[in-house]
Amino acid sequence: MIHYFMKQTIPAVSIVGLLAAFGLTCFFIAKFADRLPKDGGREFAHDGKLSAGKPRGAGLIFILVFVGAAFIFAPMSLELLIYLILVTVEMLTGYLDDAAEHPWGELRKGLLDLAVAVILAVTYLSFNPNTIWLAIPGMPLTIPPVLFGALIVVLVWGSVNVTNCADGVDGLSGTLVIITLATFYIIDHLLGSGDDFNVLILMFAVCILGYLWYNATPSLLMMGDAGSRAMGVFISIAALKSESPVLYVPVAVVLILDGGLGLLKLTLIRVCHVHILKNVRTPLHDHVRKNMGWSNTQTLFRFAIIQIAVSMITLSLILL
Repeated sequence: MIHYFMKQTIPAVSIVGLLAAFGLTCFFIAKFADRLPKDGGREFAHDGKLSAGKPRGAGLIFILVFVGAAFIFAPMSLELLIYLILVTVEMLTGYLDDAAEHPWGELRKGLLDLAVAVILAVTYLSFNPNTIWLAIPGMPLTIPPVLFGALIVVLVWGSVNVTNCADGVDGLSGTLVIITLATFYIIDHLLGSGDDFNVLILMFAVCILGYLWYNATPSLLMMGDAGSRAMGVFISIAALKSESPVLYVPVAVVLILDGGLGLLKLTLIRVCHVHILKNVRTPLHDHVRKNMGWSNTQTLFRFAIIQIAVSMITLSLILL
């Protein structure tokens, strides 16, 4: 909003916005965490009962701070405003599920995700060309709009659900999302894409940092679906705005494997009656803790190290 009254974008305004987003996230979490719904402990998760009684749904706080700070301090357009609304919608659906006495069914959440994905696809194609870069400047690939739209829906739906499933260890999903967003931020600069959206990437990341201040092991509260679902849709937008959405696979590979393998197993069992990875517990963060004896801290650091390594390799290939 501030940039609207100025003739040009002033970096200092965005810097103030970043500081405000971090500070306000910390302040509001400290002030209102006790008013959030309390977790009942996840019956089937490894050490899930240890989370019982902790405030859940902190995504409500840091996502609202992000949206408010972005609207006030970041360069804004109709396209970016729609993205902020969709992130808020995913946060609210997650929070209502967090606060519900009985968890929402998969069908209801799936249909809501589908609606958000379709609106996001229409929005993106309305403001951007139907071309992508295969991480190589000068080599664009044009995709028919209908096909591109369908692929965007798959990307958004997949990103929301794998990020949601990867949330289960103190600090893990937030840390992985920051690494993924930081990688896309660098990719945007290397490929000359992103523009004003880059400011939103940084602002989203600092809001997650404010949350992680309280979520570090042993955590004082959890983001719940309110945070994980919003993070998932934001990552998909970041991938699209990089104009190289295929890079979502390496840049978010740990999130994909951690949260996605369980979705794959469940889908194959229900649809094809095929049971794969019988000896692998999903999500993978439960497997490494239960079957391999990793502590929460080891899981966080090792998963983060793997993602940093893959991201560095991806960036090196782009430079080459």
